[in-house]
Amino acid sequence: MTGHRQPAAEYDLVGVGIGPFNLALAALADGAAGEGRTRALFLEDSERFAWHPGMLLEGTVLQVPFLADLVSLVDPTSRWSFLNYLREHGRLFPFYFAERFHIPRQEYDHYCRWVADCLPTCRFGSRVERVSWDADAEHFLVEYRDVGSSAATTVAARNVVLGVGTAPAIPTVFDGLTGQRVFHSSRYLDNRASLHTASDITLVGSGQSGAEIFLDLLRAQPEYGWRLRWLARTPAFAPMEYSKLGLEHFTPDYVEYFRQLPADTRERLIPAQWQLYKAISDDTIGAIYDLLYERGIGGQWPDVTLAPNVEVTSASAERAGYRLNCRQVEQRHDFTVTTDRVVLATGYAPREVEFLRPLRQLIDWDSLGRYRVDGDYRVALDPQVTGGLYVQNAEMHSHGVGAPDLTLGAWRAARILNHLTGRTVYPLPDRAAFTTFGVPPSATETSEPSEVSDSGEAAGHGRSVPSRVGARH
Repeated sequence: MTGHRQPAAEYDLVGVGIGPFNLALAALADGAAGEGRTRALFLEDSERFAWHPGMLLEGTVLQVPFLADLVSLVDPTSRWSFLNYLREHGRLFPFYFAERFHIPRQEYDHYCRWVADCLPTCRFGSRVERVSWDADAEHFLVEYRDVGSSAATTVAARNVVLGVGTAPAIPTVFDGLTGQRVFHSSRYLDNRASLHTASDITLVGSGQSGAEIFLDLLRAQPEYGWRLRWLARTPAFAPMEYSKLGLEHFTPDYVEYFRQLPADTRERLIPAQWQLYKAISDDTIGAIYDLLYERGIGGQWPDVTLAPNVEVTSASAERAGYRLNCRQVEQRHDFTVTTDRVVLATGYAPREVEFLRPLRQLIDWDSLGRYRVDGDYRVALDPQVTGGLYVQNAEMHSHGVGAPDLTLGAWRAARILNHLTGRTVYPLPDRAAFTTFGVPPSATETSEPSEVSDSGEAAGHGRSVPSRVGARH
């Protein structure tokens, strides 16, 4: 596209969105000093860094070890490591004595905010409104507006990396009902006080967020006297897979294996792997059970309902509260519950990206309207686009369950940085898992491998050549 005003500056890399994944890229790019230093800019419309602020409950911990910070699994010597954050804040000795491998969520949020505030390439309060391709100049044009002053700026970029995160997923049956009495778990802390006057609370959705909210409500139940109901579509309130070999699904080895699977196999596999990324930590399950057990001393069962295998099929507002029509999936029995409040721990979905509208016809979408992403996280584009468009945490369909997981955040950021610069800025391991996910190297294959269909590798008509510098929420 042509006809735009002269951009204010030209960058090798412009990142849109500053969550943990693009922040990892910003931190690694900052550490890539020397010849060929990457000129980078990261834009975020929020006024400050905030990581799931509605779920920063006291006592909750990160589900990955602290080494899965922004940089350590790629560059543990980086000034932006979590250990250096502790040193900068005088907390190394307390951390040492605490002997914690899994850190508080509030501390992870504070660590990321410290990095974001210190990096000069991170610009908050900057809302990206349009990203287009200038074919004559052979660069992207990124137009953004200052949230406070409304001043507009256009910059040029050889490469753009999308890290816009995901949005709360509200089931369609609750359309038109959300507010202070029906709300998503992402707004739990904002609305927790409004629950104090309720007599009956229904939590919909399992997973870690659902379990943490249920535990928080269960602890407060004696004070406020509400009845608690927990409904989940999953077949059980099951623990997260956390065995040492099981965790190897969050390695580059598994990502590469998953990418090569046929598309229909990938589509079936992700829902079947729900215990890898949608289940509950064993500690949280234990805390819930122990509290229920203590409440039952004396023979009186707690006033709670925990019901897996239940789907809410419709919902409506009534004078006394809300009517939820439900189905027990395995029994195929329908039933109805009435409740005062509904908390939706129903997860997150890909976010709509309106600012990419000028590029829509240049993106090679898969058959389901998703990005086609290659092994370097580059989106397949029309051949006329010589710049690189990369994504972070928008590729679960093609790269597997590790896409939203913090474990692979630093590795993926380094992979993107290496590719768009055309050089090895950060060496990456050739192998990270003991498990062989495909056919063992010593085996003799007796059949030809299946072809990967159109929702996988960015093979289509997109380019896989990096745009060289200077030439997972």
